[in-house]
Amino acid sequence: MADSEATPAGVLRKAQEAGIKIIDVRFVDFPGTWQHFSMHISEFDESAFEEGLGFDGSSIRGFQAINESDMLLLPDPHTATIDPVLSVPTMYLVCDVIDPISRQPYSRDPRYIARKAEAYLAQTGIADASYWGPEAEFFIFNSLSFDQNSHEGYYHIDSEEGIWNSGAPGPNLAYRPRTKEGYFPVPPVDKFQDLRSEMLLKLMDAGLAVEVQHHEVATAGQSEIDLRFDTLLKMADSMMTYKYVVKNVAAQHGYVATFMPKPLFQDNGSGMHVHQSLWKDGQTLMADPAGYAGISDLARWYIGGLLKHAPAVLAFAAPTTNSYRRLVPGYEAPINLVYSKRNRSACVRIPMYSENPKSKRIEFRSPDPTANPYLAFPAMLMAGLDGVQNKIEPPSPLDKDIYELEGKEKARIATVPGSLGESLQALKRDQAFLLKGGVFTEDVINTWIELKQKEIDAMALRPHPWEFYLYSDA
Repeated sequence: MADSEATPAGVLRKAQEAGIKIIDVRFVDFPGTWQHFSMHISEFDESAFEEGLGFDGSSIRGFQAINESDMLLLPDPHTATIDPVLSVPTMYLVCDVIDPISRQPYSRDPRYIARKAEAYLAQTGIADASYWGPEAEFFIFNSLSFDQNSHEGYYHIDSEEGIWNSGAPGPNLAYRPRTKEGYFPVPPVDKFQDLRSEMLLKLMDAGLAVEVQHHEVATAGQSEIDLRFDTLLKMADSMMTYKYVVKNVAAQHGYVATFMPKPLFQDNGSGMHVHQSLWKDGQTLMADPAGYAGISDLARWYIGGLLKHAPAVLAFAAPTTNSYRRLVPGYEAPINLVYSKRNRSACVRIPMYSENPKSKRIEFRSPDPTANPYLAFPAMLMAGLDGVQNKIEPPSPLDKDIYELEGKEKARIATVPGSLGESLQALKRDQAFLLKGGVFTEDVINTWIELKQKEIDAMALRPHPWEFYLYSDA
């Protein structure tokens, strides 16, 4: 919503002019999923922006205990959006969470952490703005079923575009991208052009600036829609809208869209390459024509901090057990803790598409779209700032194909953690950089570790189908 209209009165005026019937208030839970409730517009007035709207915090993952469950939502008028996918005219507002007693921001509200990160950046004097351009990939399936109980466990994926359906009986219209060959084929091989275009248009209806949509490398409908870069909090808000619109447009057409990093064995997974840059007084701080790949000393130190703290950062930026099914050699996965221009096998890449200094940025390629952007973006920013503050030098840039290296040359290259458990252990050891300026708190970090450890433990308890192949005849 335009700043001139971003007032309680402006929001209500916009809602009336658009014929809105329902006001939907949304907030993000600790893992990073939108939650919401709705009311008729007659039940919503300007007082909600000051007094707040009550909800049960004990029923939200990672939030309050049952004996302190009452919480309040404060709608942010800047986020007022006419919902682009619902049939009943609906306006949604993204909310901040506050404590009803102290009236202070709730320390575990991810959106508050993103706000604090932006404030800390300004306090450092290093920059007054950071810009973020995540490229979140996803799959479009016809069917995604799964279950596990005491005596069975399975998942089953099907896709009209999956290469495995090339031999399906009956009328078969063929034209499917082969494994690892889904990058940029035109229809009819790319069977989801119109669907992605509708997603693009709905995202634009929601006020997002969309740059491009295309098919991605994997078979079975892997896709990407890229948003134009924005400041940290705004981009985190936009990523929630992005996932919401993609999932709903897919569902309305009889498909299921998933941002799960590695749903398919033996094909590429879905990442979220995050482009980032620092600016001050309207000028980029990342560019220097005399530097390697045209980057400045500040940008190089930023990379140094990001690579040094990457194992801990990935506890937030690659936050699922499935994330580490993607971060393995052989699938274009960025597992090597080095930086390079153009080289996509490095964790940090410096895009070289343009010589314009304003386009100079770094791209961190290890995150994936299961990340809570309100936590992942601040974690990356804090790592980069620590690098700038301490002038951390990264390893020398590597422009070779890292996957082809052997012997001592390969052994010298550090890699990302091999599991979520390893990332959590790294976060336990390395968190001082996150605590600067009170951006993250020990409570937030400990709650995150506890929440994610439960996921690891739940996975470890259950037999895996491949274990039966390996051990049932022992």
